[in-house]
Order: sequence, then structure tokens, then C-alpha cells
Amino acid sequence: MGSLGMQEIIVIFVLALIIFGPRKLPELGKSLGRGMAEFKKASNELKQTWEDEVRLEKERQDMAEILKDSSDWKRSMEEEVRLESESPSSTTVNSKEEEVRLESESPSSTTVNSKEEKVRLESESPSSTTVNSKEIQ
Repeated sequence: MGSLGMQEIIVIFVLALIIFGPRKLPELGKSLGRGMAEFKKASNELKQTWEDEVRLEKERQDMAEILKDSSDWKRSMEEEVRLESESPSSTTVNSKEEEVRLESESPSSTTVNSKEEKVRLESESPSSTTVNSKEIQ
């Protein structure tokens, strides 16, 4: 089915003129025009409503993603705080690499006989700092 040609339009107009008469034809044209305008308006409103719903659904999904990410972040921060509170005191060495580093910084003339002595020397050392194994890696 293609578009209507000039001959088809003339035939339809002549039939409408014969069926409805010359007085009713302008009223029929007005009502047909109003009907088409209302249909177009209703279809535009439906389209706009549909687009609004799609946009709102996307925003809901984005907000859910943000909330999930923030709750994951909060959980990880709480876990990190819990681990830090459970970690040994600041004078304890947290990794083997840190222990070796602190030994090299301690005075070379002192012989370390025990782990307690090593910890005491590290706390007396001026450059002694606590470094977690996470910070080294």
C-alpha cells in the first residue's frame, strides 16, 4: 500500500461531497482535524510519560548502585578499623621486612639478645616508626 495519488484523493472528496452534502462537509473536516490533533496530543503525552518512567528507573538503579558502593565502602572501613584495633601495640614489628629495616637502623654496637631487647631498642631509636605491612606493599 503506497500513498494516495491525486486521482484517489479527488474520488474520495467527490464521494464525501455526495454522501455528506456541501453543508456537512466543513463540519466533518473540523471534527476530523480536532480528532487528529487530540490523538497527536495524547500520543505525545504517552511518549513523554514513558520517557519519564524510563529516566526515573535509571535514576533508581544508579542510586541503588551508589548505596551498594557506599555500604561496601563503609563495611571495608569498619573492617579496617577493627583490624587496626586488634593489631599489636606500636612497638611490635608487623612484618619480617620491617624487622630487618629496624635492625639496620638500630645502633650497630649493641648486640640484641632477645626479642624484647630488640623491641626496646627500636622504641629508643630516634628514627623508629611503626609501619604496617600494608604500607610496605
